Amino acid sequence: MTNDQPEEPTSTLPDVPPPPAEPPAVPGPETPEKRLSPLAAGLVGLAVGAGIMGGIWAITATSGPDAPATFTLEGAFALTEEVDPSGDDCAASYDSGYDDISEGASVTVYGAKGDVIATGELGDSKYESYTCIFDIAVPDVPKGEKFYKVEVSHRGTVQVSAKEAENGDLFASLG
Repeated sequence: MTNDQPEEPTSTLPDVPPPPAEPPAVPGPETPEKRLSPLAAGLVGLAVGAGIMGGIWAITATSGPDAPATFTLEGAFALTEEVDPSGDDCAASYDSGYDDISEGASVTVYGAKGDVIATGELGDSKYESYTCIFDIAVPDVPKGEKFYKVEVSHRGTVQVSAKEAENGDLFASLG
């Protein structure tokens, strides 16, 4: 016996071929770069600019300062002398000195500082017990005054508190 050991067979694996190479990319047909004409570029710029300005205008138009709060001054005005009823409405008799008092006569509202803050006119009238009573409704009277003065035609003012004015508690008379 010998101490020689038989050689172990060496196995060789078959060589694995490398993966096939990818074919080189084939360039496609070249597409020419399209450019806008100066006219088209100008029109696109104009449209974008107009859109941006329109958006800014829309935002700022609705976010401006709030309009001052207003109310409609309502009440009645009575003419008690020289009344001439005619049907359901009335007016002063023609030569009474009150002939400026009729439906449509001016109504002026003054603020506490004496400045004119709203105007209107006498409304519908009715005849009751020798008196002509006219409706008063003056729109858009600004809130916030301590008191208001109301004048019918040119006949002087009547002062009412802000609370009375806003609640429609105006009543004035002449005659």
